[in-house]
Amino acid sequence: MAFETKLSLRQTQKMVMTPMLQEAISLLQLSRLEMLQTLRQQVEENPVLEEVIEGTEELEDMPEAKAVSEEPMAETNGERRISDIDWESYLQDASDYRPSLPREQIERVDSESLLTRSGSLQDHLLFQLHLMARDPELLRLGSLIIGDLDDNGYVRSSLDELASLATVTPGAVDAALRAVQGFDPTGVGARDLRECLLIQLEARPERHQVAEAVVRDHLHDLERPQLGKIADALGVSLKVTQEAVALIASLEPKPGKTFSGEEPRYITPDVYILKIDGHFMVTLNEDGLPRLRVSSYYRQILSRRASVPQAAREYVEGKMRSALWFIRSIEQRKRTLMKVTESLVKVQGDFLNHGISHLRPLTLREVADDISMHESTVSRVTTNKYVQTPQGLFELKYFFHRGVPSTDGDPVSSLKVKDLVRRYLTAEDSHKPLSDQKIVEILARVHGVEIARRTVAKYRGQLKIPSSNRRRQF
Repeated sequence: MAFETKLSLRQTQKMVMTPMLQEAISLLQLSRLEMLQTLRQQVEENPVLEEVIEGTEELEDMPEAKAVSEEPMAETNGERRISDIDWESYLQDASDYRPSLPREQIERVDSESLLTRSGSLQDHLLFQLHLMARDPELLRLGSLIIGDLDDNGYVRSSLDELASLATVTPGAVDAALRAVQGFDPTGVGARDLRECLLIQLEARPERHQVAEAVVRDHLHDLERPQLGKIADALGVSLKVTQEAVALIASLEPKPGKTFSGEEPRYITPDVYILKIDGHFMVTLNEDGLPRLRVSSYYRQILSRRASVPQAAREYVEGKMRSALWFIRSIEQRKRTLMKVTESLVKVQGDFLNHGISHLRPLTLREVADDISMHESTVSRVTTNKYVQTPQGLFELKYFFHRGVPSTDGDPVSSLKVKDLVRRYLTAEDSHKPLSDQKIVEILARVHGVEIARRTVAKYRGQLKIPSSNRRRQF
């Protein structure tokens, strides 16, 4: 075999991802908070960009700015000359997708301004400790125990570990623990679930000895209600056992959860779907997002070509092109979000009027074909975006799901089927719970939905509903 070296000419086409194009694509999938951070960062890094403040005048509107001569500037590296740009209208077409709505049409409540810092479980218990105890040693040990509690109100360390840490005997720590276990909320300071439930039962005005016996000796049998076995072991009737189990079910297994230190998270919608005069209108939520513009000061610098050094002029031109591209990328992001939401309104109009029972199956490709964009673009722009509708607040991804076959030929939304499963399981007779196969038969007979039993089991698991054996009440 002979080897030889030769040259060949071949013409191909390929897409080159420039840094600016990559930036425009990355802006599509940013959440509202990430978008705000990006805007702030760009304003800090690019001196040409500035935030539009309502009530201020453009620099070029002032007499000093109007007196400046605007000399055309030479073209650099084949780029469009900066002086040729119509600064007054370079984003004028951005207003065609912003419907003007009365502010009262969109209800906005600043919930964070109404919040105060909620007290923690430790603060609540320390307040009670200082009201009750006068002994400095009891205050010291009680504070140590309270500081060792987890978010659910349970003691994490053993008595020996706490005693070693406080350099006292385990008996002294046990006495302080008993004092803490008498505080509100009842059940706090327990070392396990059994002790937590017993503390709550013992604190009741009327002791229920059967319930205490069930918790003390048969707590593991309550995972699957084996009431007959428990009744035989305790030597009581089935009715008394049922009353004891009902009392145990009313207790709080996590007494400290009401004092959770987690701050509430509020979701701000990116877009609103409003029903006005019987028609749905889409509008973007731009509250809190700064509007950017190109600084008129740097435009004046570029207009004085003769008096500006070449190095400074090239630097400003580069920043100017970057600023223009960034602003246009933001506007393109808004247009795409508007188009996708308007397409959703066309498909899910019945859902917006009547709720989840009228939700239709929808794919990313269907929306992409409707707005003449690529499927990946729709996927990016719907990531981490939320929409406020007449039916509530939803993530845009919520509307994209597959369909389930039905007997009439039209696919049914999988979310609708899951909602039907939830309704039937929550409305069932607790003495005769519905099995997964029974749900399959009901959906096929009543709604014409054809799904497998394992699909019902999957939906039930997602809804965190136990099996029929565990739901049965004797």
